[in-house]
Amino acid sequence: MTDPLADLEVDVDLATQEVLLAASQHDIPKLRSLLRSNEAATNPANVKDSETGYSPLHAAIAACEPEEDEKRANGAPNGVETNGTAENGASGQESSTIQSAVQTVKLLLQEGAIWNDLDLNDETPGCIARRLGLTELYEMVVDAGVRAELLLNRLDGYEELMEDQDEDEEMEDEEKAEDQELTSTAEDESAPQLVDTTTTTTTTIEQPPSESEPNPAVTNTRYLSSNLTIQNDRILDADANGVMMSWETSIMSKSAKALLPTPGLRVLNVGHGMGIVDTFFQEQSPCLHHIIEAHPSVVAEMKRKGWDTKPGVVIHEGRWQDILPALVAEGETFDAIYYDTFAESYGDFREFFQEQVIGILEQDGGKWGFFNGMGADRQISYDVYQKVVEMDLFEGGFDVAWEEIDVPKLEGEWEGVRRPYWNIEKYRLPLCKFMD
Repeated sequence: MTDPLADLEVDVDLATQEVLLAASQHDIPKLRSLLRSNEAATNPANVKDSETGYSPLHAAIAACEPEEDEKRANGAPNGVETNGTAENGASGQESSTIQSAVQTVKLLLQEGAIWNDLDLNDETPGCIARRLGLTELYEMVVDAGVRAELLLNRLDGYEELMEDQDEDEEMEDEEKAEDQELTSTAEDESAPQLVDTTTTTTTTIEQPPSESEPNPAVTNTRYLSSNLTIQNDRILDADANGVMMSWETSIMSKSAKALLPTPGLRVLNVGHGMGIVDTFFQEQSPCLHHIIEAHPSVVAEMKRKGWDTKPGVVIHEGRWQDILPALVAEGETFDAIYYDTFAESYGDFREFFQEQVIGILEQDGGKWGFFNGMGADRQISYDVYQKVVEMDLFEGGFDVAWEEIDVPKLEGEWEGVRRPYWNIEKYRLPLCKFMD
């Protein structure tokens, strides 16, 4: 007797292979038909090949790789990749293939293909396009990533608004219930004349990180409640995540000098860490040097090293979310601001510059920067977040200029670190200012 489940698995696999084949052949009419049917899968634009992990987007881009004999015909040694773009000297046949791929990728993205899906080689479709030198296809995937991230960030904002509204409604309901209870009590002749109006506050205590938890999420709350390992060349949290490392020194040096080009300026640094950028700020002889640091262990280390006695230094212990509104209320302003926190979300960062920087940065000539490590585990993610940040900075009223600098080789830097947080060759140093 035939197993119906086995037959179903075979049918699904065949349908998946049909989609992948149509994508790799850039057969747009057939692919469109398959994508809009329910035979292949619930979401046919994101089916996966079991042997390679390719999605249709991977397959469409990888199909543009020249065959070995074509590479040799174009003068490339055996085993060496060549650019497949027309502007880089591709043949007419290659150019036609690329244009077919462009239309195929466009269709897949319109049908919901995931821009950063990983294959079994840990590559996204954009990674393949970049490796093969397919500039147009790479930029298409980057733009898809930007659209997806912008939408995701906006949806996160809407969810927060909805949560706030729900909380407000709950508080209003509670207040109405309390008012009704007080009214009924006052009308009740047997009720006592004195009403206890003391409110009870419930305090939630954060639990320390669980050592047995596999692959714990990196969150700001978890970080601030964890024990740190502070060494000369690095700071690690309790889960062996790299909080800060000495290889960032050249980046911090350039950032400090760009923000404080002359002595006698006022600077604010959010996130002291190992004190690298603050050390360079001190070398620029600021007249005022405020530092916000949220982790108690880092604050203790700062005081042990005498930061609280350095010229012009004012240490604020706590989160910037709690400290900056007070500085704004006091009318404090700065000529330069630097932001380098750990385990905060992009939403936190956007709130920082759209809601807080505008109130504390000197309007006339003020500059600010940040450690630009968003998406730095792979080039395409880094490129996507550069564009996302540019758009959000523009929305917040800021211009940004980027300086590209080389990053030192980091092969031995990650020993003992849970996950490398930097895996690209060049750092883009941002310098932001108010729009003219």
